[in-house]
Amino acid sequence: MKLGANTWIWVSPLTDERLTQLAPRVREMGFDVIELPIENLGDWSPEHAAEVLAEHGLGASIAVAMAPGRELCGADAETVASTQAFLRECLGVAATVGSGAIAGPIYTSTGRTWRISPDERRALYAELRENLAPVADYAGELGVKIGLEPLVRYETSLCNTVEQTLEAIDGLPDSVGLLLDTYHANVEEKDFAGSFRMGGSKIVHVHASANDRGAPGSDHIDWEGFRDALRDTGYDGPVVIESFTAENETIATAASVWRPLERSQDAIATDGLAFLRRLLG
Repeated sequence: MKLGANTWIWVSPLTDERLTQLAPRVREMGFDVIELPIENLGDWSPEHAAEVLAEHGLGASIAVAMAPGRELCGADAETVASTQAFLRECLGVAATVGSGAIAGPIYTSTGRTWRISPDERRALYAELRENLAPVADYAGELGVKIGLEPLVRYETSLCNTVEQTLEAIDGLPDSVGLLLDTYHANVEEKDFAGSFRMGGSKIVHVHASANDRGAPGSDHIDWEGFRDALRDTGYDGPVVIESFTAENETIATAASVWRPLERSQDAIATDGLAFLRRLLG
């Protein structure tokens, strides 16, 4: 498996200048992939990114931030349409930089929580499928997949577990799958390793993060179970370390980063990479 680092470890929002500075450092650390977050279209140039990554021999993955107002269900038609347009552009960005997927909580804005009855949940999932379907068709045309990510309960009330997310995407084209994240699974899943097995062939992207968002391996997560489950699924895509910088107040608040998670931001990447290399071979 190729191992990657999300630039949120160091910077938010990403810019052309910061990517130019980070790419050679990420490559020198030993990563194969650099994950490029899309917070707002236009923060960084896909064409510039493609050139920088090619120069340093790095692959790309795309993380999509679902900011307030980005909704595929439980919202008015204008909001849904603007979210669909945003996601189509994200797919175009992924195609330009050579990423095989866009991934994130691609259903509703992060931090939006409300009480949902079982009947309401079924109706919201049906609405999500209807509104994601045309975007999924476009993804199929581009050869890029869409990975929906279950999040912890305080970040969404819509999709917290693999089982729920599989229900939400049931019947959508093969261009739609799952992004699974060890941080969220550690909180929400009854069977941590089993949840990755449940994802099976639907897994299109994986995030590795310690239980406190620090470096993988410096924590109590069942990493051996994670490794064995991924092998059982046959997943061979990137495993990307995701953590966050406190440099940006908005993202630090959204990710609840209230203290340093390791001795430095670089240590999150380098210590995590060394551990994952040993773990995954």
